[in-house]
Amino acid sequence: MRILGKTSSINVRKVLWTCDELGLRPVREDWGAGRRALDEPAFLALNPNAQVPVLVDDDFVLWESNSILRYLANRYAGGWLYPAAPRARARVDQWMDWQATDLNTAWRYAYLGLRRRAPAYQDGAQIQASCLAWSRAMGVLEARLGQTAAYVAGPDFSLADIVIGLSVLRWRVTDFDKPALPAIDAYCLRLAARPGFIAYAEP
Repeated sequence: MRILGKTSSINVRKVLWTCDELGLRPVREDWGAGRRALDEPAFLALNPNAQVPVLVDDDFVLWESNSILRYLANRYAGGWLYPAAPRARARVDQWMDWQATDLNTAWRYAYLGLRRRAPAYQDGAQIQASCLAWSRAMGVLEARLGQTAAYVAGPDFSLADIVIGLSVLRWRVTDFDKPALPAIDAYCLRLAARPGFIAYAEP
């Protein structure tokens, strides 16, 4: 098994964390900005979108990080991360999809502008709007974790916590005026006890 992508990518790290939870030891190849170029023909043959990560599992090639997570759990006895029962699985999918759409959309401009200092993301009004949207989304997560007092999809750790846990770290390291979120603070402490989080949560 090979994973193509640099470890500074949040989407590569979610795949590596999942592999750790499943006891898998893939070979990682350094692709992306500052590493091997994603527009090389060899890479484009695997992912025409020129994005990481890419999973190569024997003769099977897969891109899109959340799809990779689901595949790994399904193929490598990860039912405890991605339950087969329809309602339990739907709850995990719901929060994974929420992270990929609502939460990511909310934080993207503010994170790139405030944390990464990207020149293309320095419009003050757009940063403010992103911070407000991000705070609203984190309020949704705070309420959910207040209900479960455990993990995002319910009482048990799941794939949803891998994708959301990494996004929560971006919230914590980005400097702006934020509301207190005690349920999320407690959640981070639970995640920090997992070896995969320790190994892969930070770039």
